Amino acid sequence: MAGSNGLRDVAIVGVGATDYYRRGESWPRTTTEMACEAILAACADAGLSVKDIDGFAYYSGAGAGYGEKMDTAVFMETLGIDEVTFTASLTSGGGGSAGSIGLARAAIVSGEATVVVTVMALQQARHRLGTVFAQLAPDPINSFIQPSGLAGPGHLMSVLARRHMHLYGTTRDAFCEIALAQRENALNRPKARFRGVPLTREDYFNARMIAEPLCLYDFCQETDGAVAVLTTSIERARDLRHKPVPVVAVAHGGRREWGRAFAWMGMPDEYFASAGNRPIARRLYQQAGLGPADIDVALLYDHFSPMVLMQLEDYGFCERGEGNDFVLAGNIRYSPDPKPGQIPVNTHGGQLSEAYIIGMTHIVEGVEQLRGTAVNQVNGAEHVLVTGGPASLPVSGLILGRDDR
Repeated sequence: MAGSNGLRDVAIVGVGATDYYRRGESWPRTTTEMACEAILAACADAGLSVKDIDGFAYYSGAGAGYGEKMDTAVFMETLGIDEVTFTASLTSGGGGSAGSIGLARAAIVSGEATVVVTVMALQQARHRLGTVFAQLAPDPINSFIQPSGLAGPGHLMSVLARRHMHLYGTTRDAFCEIALAQRENALNRPKARFRGVPLTREDYFNARMIAEPLCLYDFCQETDGAVAVLTTSIERARDLRHKPVPVVAVAHGGRREWGRAFAWMGMPDEYFASAGNRPIARRLYQQAGLGPADIDVALLYDHFSPMVLMQLEDYGFCERGEGNDFVLAGNIRYSPDPKPGQIPVNTHGGQLSEAYIIGMTHIVEGVEQLRGTAVNQVNGAEHVLVTGGPASLPVSGLILGRDDR
């Protein structure tokens, strides 16, 4: 346990992003081009030269989406970085997005690197994430899910959502409220794919069903683009362009019972009808010396709306099985001055309504909230929770704070 002030030995000092494109519309740009644009933008934001970067901390196995790879040597050649002293990746998929900042921290605290970049680039011209499991060659694991028609993550998540509904009486009305709340938050976002495009309850319930009980608006977008984040020591951060955003707590991993997550169907109900994040929540709060009531903004990985509800339960904003009523009471809606018990969720619109860059947009929004520059600013925000997953292990979480020095 790190103590009442948390870790606070490294800080995020720069964020950068490309425009966000509808799936396939970024072509003929390449993932390398978009990633490098985002990295240069993050450097400019921090007031650093790209040559200051000496570490890369990836996640998703350094995959650019799930069809291409990101390569440190290519980035070095393209950007003119002379030498790196650290390059590593968390395994699995989007569950590592928040945890990748912990990987960057490990490099900095150990002295292996001084300025570490985390980047994700995504282009879906050839490989569509929505049908990723159907595209895989059969093997002993895929041969279980493929004949069942479970072609993509949404089909698999629908099974977990239905189990939560069966156990706790959860309704599609709660999923609708999540989609509506996040669309409202995206309406004024400059880069949001759904900027200025409202969503109504009628739109939601009239939308086509994709994987019952999940309809079109329960699914995240399929977008292209890139996002980069720079992390360095807290001491160096205080000499740079913006006020630092310290890492208060960060964790990744998870329990065997969650395991392969939605690609497995052998979990006990405690995990089957969950987001698999409860062990991460416990570790984060222990590191930070905080609890759910101390979190001012929750940026919850929202590839599918039911998983937002289950994360609200896993992170203690409400009890297990109470997510339906918590959401329907309006407790996740954005307010600049939320009341006790309320928690603004995905104030940027999230992956449902801003863009899906496999979790990285959530980190950008967390930094903006703590700098006080967010479009939908929560007044006086001191602690922001960012999550990665639910996905196959690892899942991850990150608490960012303000630097009051």
